[in-house]
Amino acid sequence: MQASPPLLAAEGITKRFGALVANNAVDLKVAPGEIHALLGENGAGKSTLVKIIYGLLRPDAGRLVWRGAPVQVESARAARALGIGMVFQHFSLFEALTVAENVALALDGAESLDEIAQRLSETSRAYGLPLDPKREIWRLSVGERQRVEIMRCLMQDPSLLILDEPTSVLTPQEAEGLFATLARLRAEGRSVLYISHKLEEVRRICEAATILRGGQVVAHCDPRAETAAGLARMMMGGDVVPIRHDHIEAQGPVRLAVSALSLPALHTHGIALANINLELRAGEVLGIAGVAGNGQDELFAALSGEELAPHAGAIAMDGVAVGRAGINERRKRGAAFVPEERLGHGAAPAMRLTENALLSGHATNGFLRHGLVDRAKLTDFVGKVVRAFDVRKGPADPEARALSGGNLPSWGVDAGAAATIRQALMDLARAGSAVLVISQDLDELLEISDRLCVMFMGRLSPAMPTAQATRESLGLLMGGAGMAA
Repeated sequence: MQASPPLLAAEGITKRFGALVANNAVDLKVAPGEIHALLGENGAGKSTLVKIIYGLLRPDAGRLVWRGAPVQVESARAARALGIGMVFQHFSLFEALTVAENVALALDGAESLDEIAQRLSETSRAYGLPLDPKREIWRLSVGERQRVEIMRCLMQDPSLLILDEPTSVLTPQEAEGLFATLARLRAEGRSVLYISHKLEEVRRICEAATILRGGQVVAHCDPRAETAAGLARMMMGGDVVPIRHDHIEAQGPVRLAVSALSLPALHTHGIALANINLELRAGEVLGIAGVAGNGQDELFAALSGEELAPHAGAIAMDGVAVGRAGINERRKRGAAFVPEERLGHGAAPAMRLTENALLSGHATNGFLRHGLVDRAKLTDFVGKVVRAFDVRKGPADPEARALSGGNLPSWGVDAGAAATIRQALMDLARAGSAVLVISQDLDELLEISDRLCVMFMGRLSPAMPTAQATRESLGLLMGGAGMAA
């Protein structure tokens, strides 16, 4: 009896961007009813491959085969017409529109908005992802917004669903709900191409994996038969250096103190901060967990000086009130800031790496001499960063937007880059600095933090020793359970 063909086969896919070969003769097969992991370091070629599958890029060589027949996917609309849906890592929703209106924009049929809303309500309940079609997007949590993105795909009745880092914005409890939904999709005969850096969840839910390194396929495997360390080894071509960290009770002086900080929302759909209190001591890493959109942006803006506190004493650095001081003044006092958003906030996309370094370091790093830019010093600084953190780039001084996402960290990085960054943060703390990490990744926070607290709807829980925290208890706090009103 002849075996049925793969739902999707990518054969010899090659894609070049100038001198960079992003995909080099990549082969991939996804069977019907299969959850298939696509793994690799940042810059390995995963994003390029799925963009080709979804019609956003065209390959220079190779072909796609859908249900046994070669196809040319010229656009995202063409991909959807075949039965391919994709949920990107970064949401593309219109906040002022309702859930039903956002879904309607992605549908090509002749249904009325009321008919779409009715079908959406029924379908979302059936898949365990209940949504209110009439609610505006800005009123939804990040987890609910991801439901909208997934349901927008499912309403198109796809045979293949591509998910890019789907659990990066979810609480542990929400992730469990997503896994249950994926199991149902598989039971219906649908396939999922699953991109994630969380290797334990890949081992749990995926039955096949294709691993890329340097734009080439280096392995096909059943992740359930591998260890997370083994998968990471295949991705990187070597072992991930284990992080050295002994959780300690910090005894150093208070480097950062926030006292009864309250701030209005930064924008119409933002979150107001309500009576934030925290102390961060020299020598420790303090982690702040929480689902995105619960006031983390507002807290970061207040700490960095992008938004000034109502009074100077609300924020103190080394005992000096800085609540009304700007960014450069805080940098001169030894503070450094890495925002969540890579392009547009952490870096200027159209500017080169040296120019970005000048923007953030001109007040403190000695890049200016008598009003002139010291190019040699600037280039040397960027070179040290590139070498220390293994920044993958083509030209000597590329524009920031030319780098893959993981080369502009603070989130969504692969195992090797994550280990390097986390070790650097802990080494910095042990050398006497105070490190505050705001993250949605509980694994990261549990690994590097000495103490942990949770942010929910603009409020901050009391800090607890990491040794006393569990994923379940943190997940409940992230969902609002037990948070003081």
